[in-house]
Amino acid sequence: MAILAPFQPRFGAGIVVSPAAASANSAIGKGNKQIHFANLTSAVCYVSIGYSGLTASTADFPIPGNSTRVLSKDEDMTHVAYISAAGTTLHIIPGEGWI
Repeated sequence: MAILAPFQPRFGAGIVVSPAAASANSAIGKGNKQIHFANLTSAVCYVSIGYSGLTASTADFPIPGNSTRVLSKDEDMTHVAYISAAGTTLHIIPGEGWI
């Protein structure tokens, strides 16, 4: 179980991606228990966390436009998948703790 502590990002590990109508994924590495997502535009984005080959769909977790979310993951999970029908910009950074 995660400790309720301020989010501590893994500096230098953040990525900026451009989710579009087709699902894509990015490697985030092992080891951290949470991932912070910042949706930087007004379009909704859907995300999923797992392993290589992962895809996202509108049945996955929504990140509303102009908002942030922290999601927990298994420490061994290595990839994040994302999709956005309208297109958006998403900043993703692993770490531990909550906002």
